[in-house]
Amino acid sequence: MDLPAAASIVPLLGWAVHGGILTRRLASARRDPLTGLHTRAGWSARAEHCIRRHPNTAVLLVDLDHFKALNDTHGHAAGDAALIATANRLRTWCGHSGTAGRLGGDEFVAVVRDLAAVDLDALTAALRRPLSYEGASLPLAASVGICRVADLPVPALTDALAAADTAMYAAKGRGRRGPRLSR
Repeated sequence: MDLPAAASIVPLLGWAVHGGILTRRLASARRDPLTGLHTRAGWSARAEHCIRRHPNTAVLLVDLDHFKALNDTHGHAAGDAALIATANRLRTWCGHSGTAGRLGGDEFVAVVRDLAAVDLDALTAALRRPLSYEGASLPLAASVGICRVADLPVPALTDALAAADTAMYAAKGRGRRGPRLSR
């Protein structure tokens, strides 16, 4: 290879490496570093795609109950373990039917293609299963709010999240006895 040809390859190689680094950074920005779930931006893009393609889509908002007390009593490492366990349980429950994400703190979100095709009781049971942590059994519980997108006047993700949020707070208010559908 002659010198001018080699000199022209060096900048191209630099741009290729730079592009690869940017791609990895973008991908990692769309994943929560603790749980591995999608962040709000990554999850929202998938949820909006799901809403456009599947008329029976449902959006779920999940909030851990008594998380602050668990963190204060057992430490932040136990709190992190609870977040990781919740993320894994939600991811497993979604399976190939949906996508889970972490909005921040102890708030999680999921979108499923067809609410009738998933087992909400299984989700509730999974989220209430105690966590084995350093030889102790830590109680876990979560309030779940659900919005069927088809029940909205306009199938918009922001409206579905708002309705799921309202339903989630209604579930908290009624004693956290299971998932609550928006009405």
